[in-house]
Amino acid sequence: MATRNDTRTDDRTSGEDRSRSNRANRSNGRSAFSWGSADTATILGAAAAGAVLGLAANYGRKLIVQGVSGIAGDWDEVLKAEHKMALAIFDKLLATDDSQTFKRGLMIKQLTHALDKHAHEEEMVVYPALREADQAGDADKLEGEHGYVKTYLYELNNMEKGNPEFLTKVRQFRELVAEHAKMEEEQVFPLFKARLTPEQNAKITKLVNIDGLLQA
Repeated sequence: MATRNDTRTDDRTSGEDRSRSNRANRSNGRSAFSWGSADTATILGAAAAGAVLGLAANYGRKLIVQGVSGIAGDWDEVLKAEHKMALAIFDKLLATDDSQTFKRGLMIKQLTHALDKHAHEEEMVVYPALREADQAGDADKLEGEHGYVKTYLYELNNMEKGNPEFLTKVRQFRELVAEHAKMEEEQVFPLFKARLTPEQNAKITKLVNIDGLLQA
């Protein structure tokens, strides 16, 4: 027959078992479904490190892209180098056939990025400087031609890459860009540069490179 003392002992033992079980459950819940401060700090630190590495990689890519043309020298040589690179993409496109649709698509994206970047440098730096130097007529004509460049890019990006007329349009587009580049390189830019002081020339070069880096 159990005594009152035995009953109290059993109650205490049962209570202690329940307490240990509850603590174990809380511990398990914490490890499986929630983060402690140390866990959170570790994860946030890893995320921050990843973001920094991502930004550094992106900036490095921009430096490489702009560096290819930036090492050319003065602003006009930078733009001339970009003309040459764009025309090289055109020539590679013209060497494709109608079965190479994927390759054509990639190259059109490459050409779009190259010409968009180049146009931004000219429109944000060089053409405004031309207008200040009483060459507004040249600036307006050249900037107007950029509108046709954008039209060609839109049409080629949305055209079926296996279309038999694809290369015809690419060829027409190349002629426009080549004539545009020739006018800048042989007429407009030499006249403008001859009027610049060394300080003004250095400033325009710096601004073109900065804009190119941002657009790369």
